[in-house]
Amino acid sequence: MPLILITNDDGITAPGIRALVDAVKDLGRVVVVAPDSPQSGMGHAITIGDPLRLNKVDVFPGIESWQCSGTPADCVKLARDKILHAKPDICLSGINHGANHSINVIYSGTMSAAMEAAIEGVPSIGISSLDYKFDADFAVAKQVVRELTQRMLAQKMPDHILLNVNVPIATPETFKGMKICRQAHAKWAEEFDHRVDPRGKDYYWMTGKFMNLDKEPGTDVEALKAGYASIVPIRIDFTDMKTKEWLGREWKDMA
Repeated sequence: MPLILITNDDGITAPGIRALVDAVKDLGRVVVVAPDSPQSGMGHAITIGDPLRLNKVDVFPGIESWQCSGTPADCVKLARDKILHAKPDICLSGINHGANHSINVIYSGTMSAAMEAAIEGVPSIGISSLDYKFDADFAVAKQVVRELTQRMLAQKMPDHILLNVNVPIATPETFKGMKICRQAHAKWAEEFDHRVDPRGKDYYWMTGKFMNLDKEPGTDVEALKAGYASIVPIRIDFTDMKTKEWLGREWKDMA
């Protein structure tokens, strides 16, 4: 049977990971290794200076499950080395409560867990729903991740393949389908709300507004707005080849 590793960044008790397990639990041997508390926005952080705790838990009936005190990336590392003792056939991370489209991918613990697996050569999917609510309806997201998992298990995938999948707020009746996209060029315009605590100390709450700067077609933001799930292949190699070529022409002594 295929070995399916499941993780997330919202914590092992989040409804999203329960929906993910339910979507694929009959497609292979499922093992869950996830953080013991929410780790949203953790990115690709790993734990270096503190010990990691790993405890077996009974969260999903009939599914081997472990909770980890570390980050999403820690969960994947520990799963590979201490629990599975083998390379999974696929790693699924999510279902995240909230969007991870466009620039959000660099902050996302959900995507970093999937990326950690992809670094090890495991075909991986990070899946997120645009619905931030704790009691979000994951019916469409479950449908999407099940189909993609079946496709990826049925054929040999390219080395280090990593898919960033986002699902719009939709019902099975209104859902348009899936589209392969590119990542939109966007940014967050942050603001910091200054406050003073009861002891007179300053503190700040970060707020912000998502700004889509990309007006060209074919982006994940565009697909999601139109009611489609977006599928964006993500590269582990961050080399900017265009800039590398430009530097090679301009700085010939270093080429």
